[in-house]
Amino acid sequence: MRHKKKGRALNRTRSHRKWLLSNLITSLFVHEKIRTTTAKAKEARPLAEKLITFAKRGDLHARRQVLRFIRDKEVVSKLFDTLGERFKDRPGGYTRILKIGNRAG
Repeated sequence: MRHKKKGRALNRTRSHRKWLLSNLITSLFVHEKIRTTTAKAKEARPLAEKLITFAKRGDLHARRQVLRFIRDKEVVSKLFDTLGERFKDRPGGYTRILKIGNRAG
C-alpha cells in the first residue's frame, strides 16, 4: 500500500527523477512548450509554477533558490526577465497540460 506516499516514482531513482524534472523544466522555460508524457507533466507542473513564482519576486534570494534547481544561468535570466514580467499580475496557474492523443506506432 502507498499510504502517505506523495508524487510519482516514474520508475526512476530519486536522483534520476530529480535530474529528469530539472531538465524537463529547463526545456519548458527555453522553448515555452514541451511534449512529454502526462505523468511527467503532472509531476513537473507544481515545480515549474513555484519557480515562476520565485521569478515574480525577482530578488537575489529568489534567483539563488531557482539556480539550485535550474543550473543554466541563461535560462534563469530569461525566467526572471521575460517570464516573471509576463506573469506579474497573474495569481497562479501559469502552465497548462494538453492531451495530444495516442502515439503513432
